[in-house]
Amino acid sequence: MIITNDIYKKKLNNYGNKNTKLSRDVKTKELYRIINGVYETNPNTPGYLLAGSIYGPSYISFDYALSFYGMIPERVTTITCATNSKKKIKEYNTMFGVFTFRDVPVLAYPEELILKVEGEYSYQIATKEKALCDKLYILSPLKNYTELENMLFNDLRIDRDEFNKLDKIKIEKLGELYHSSNVKLLSKYIRRNINE
Repeated sequence: MIITNDIYKKKLNNYGNKNTKLSRDVKTKELYRIINGVYETNPNTPGYLLAGSIYGPSYISFDYALSFYGMIPERVTTITCATNSKKKIKEYNTMFGVFTFRDVPVLAYPEELILKVEGEYSYQIATKEKALCDKLYILSPLKNYTELENMLFNDLRIDRDEFNKLDKIKIEKLGELYHSSNVKLLSKYIRRNINE
């Protein structure tokens, strides 16, 4: 279970020095530090369940989500997340894994997210369409369909069968929100190349 400094200290009403008790509980492994002020009670908790508590608001996207959906063949160990209005890339190296956070446009941020619940944990993850748009948004501008295809199927190694299952309507809607030449190019490419 995720627990913050404030919540934990409220439980310690009977202790004179709450900071000492908190430090002791970390040393005795009753608590496991995720980042300053945020702890986990179970050392075996998968990192993706903790991402939203590390830096937020955020949702899981980019390579980690593409791998989760089987869009790319690689197993991605860094938990890649999207934020907005932070204006910098953040990375956290924790005992639960490596987490990276980077901005996407404010208008695109709240669209096409799925809330998943696992036991007492919940997290948000982009749909596969959104994860692909987020990924293309952060890449250098592509000039044409040939460059896009090369990026998608050679560099990113997107699975063609999974690509052909993408929802055209979702991609077109997202294409208007990023103000990104790459995402607009993807939208046009999908309109031309994926049959209903």
